[in-house]
Parts: sequence; C-alpha cells; structure tokens
Amino acid sequence: MTAPARSLRERARALTADELDAIAWLHVLAPGDRQLALDSLVVANVLTGERICRIGGPATYWFGVIEGLLKMSNDGSGGAAITFTGVPPGAWFGEGTLLKHEAYRYNIEALRPSVVAGLPVAAFDALLERSIAFNRFVLNQLNERLGQFIAAREIDRQSHPDVRVAHSLAALFHPVLYPGVGQVLRITQQELGYLVGLSRQRVNEALRALQGAGLIRIEYGGVRVLDLAQLRRYQPA
Repeated sequence: MTAPARSLRERARALTADELDAIAWLHVLAPGDRQLALDSLVVANVLTGERICRIGGPATYWFGVIEGLLKMSNDGSGGAAITFTGVPPGAWFGEGTLLKHEAYRYNIEALRPSVVAGLPVAAFDALLERSIAFNRFVLNQLNERLGQFIAAREIDRQSHPDVRVAHSLAALFHPVLYPGVGQVLRITQQELGYLVGLSRQRVNEALRALQGAGLIRIEYGGVRVLDLAQLRRYQPA
C-alpha cells in the first residue's frame, strides 16, 4: 500500500447527515450535549493497511467505524502478531484508554478502505462530566466489551477451525457493540481469515459447514446470520 500524502488529522472533514445518523450514542444525548459532540466530531477516509491507532501512541480521539472493517492486534515485532478482534461498522472503541489517559496498548488497522469518525478526547471528557446519558452509554460499552474479550479467550482455546469461525463470526454480530452490522456482515473470506488466523480456503470450508447447518447464508460480498444464538454455541456433530 502506498502511504497517503497527508495524515489522518490533515484529511479530517465534517460528517455528512447520513454519517451522523449512523452514530447511535448521538441520539441519546440532550440537545446541548449533542451540539457539543456535533461541533467536535470529525471523520476521515482510511486506506487498506493504514493504522488508526499504534501501540505506544497517545490516545487523542474516541474512534468509531462508519463504513469498512478494522482489526485490533498486538505488536508482532517479537513474534507472530495476534488479532484480538474485528471492528465492523457501528463500533466505537478506545474508551478505556481515554478514561485512563494512557497510551494505546494495541494497533488498529484498516482491512479495507474505511470511513472512521473521531471525537477528540477533550469533548469525550466534557461529555463524561456533564451527560448522564453519555456515561451510561460508555459504561454499557465497557461492560459488553468485557464479555466480548472473555468470549475471545474461549475462542482462542478452540482448536476446531469451524468452531473458531462460528464463534468469531457471532462476535462480529454483537447488537450493542456493533449496531451497524445488522443481519449481514460485509466481509470477504480473506478478511475473515485474517481475523481468525486461518487460510481463506479453510475459512471457506468452515462457512460451508455453517451454511449446511442452517446457521448462516453465504451471500455475495458477505455473510447473513440466520440463527445467532446457535452460531454462538456451535459445536460440530
């Protein structure tokens, strides 16, 4: 990938009406708090392979995915990089790091061209100080994310590829953390392979097995979930 001529900050622009409408937490704010957020939010187009957050970098924004797909991973300089989770549309991330005002402990990288919004840390802190609704949203995010990472540890222990794919897919359909996904996740088999640590060919086999079990339907450019509860509990016969 050729590096962009300008940084993300330099490419930042105001959000369109449709992009603002896709941000779930904006709709719970009181008018004055909503205006504070509207005056502060920016968005940028991110290229495939470009990093939004880097390990050791300062936390200056609360980020959200408007379009596209990101991945959260560790630093692979000391060995194989580990992908913690995918970050699909509707997701907002990094609130824990902002709350502690510490450096990032993970990398966030675009798996495809994406549109990413950012709320500056000063506005994030101001909303925490003045908005009960915003505090509730952030608290719920943290609670759901804790459950997500506990589930991720369980996925890591699974040696069966079909189970890894099933449970990883189910995690990407989380209705609270990823409200922009809906019932269809736009993802390629190669991208899913990056997230679960399997080859594209083995991901294809797993998806076919899950489709045969009636849990998903493979569609052009994505996957439709037919039974999310069973997908979360999937074990091969």
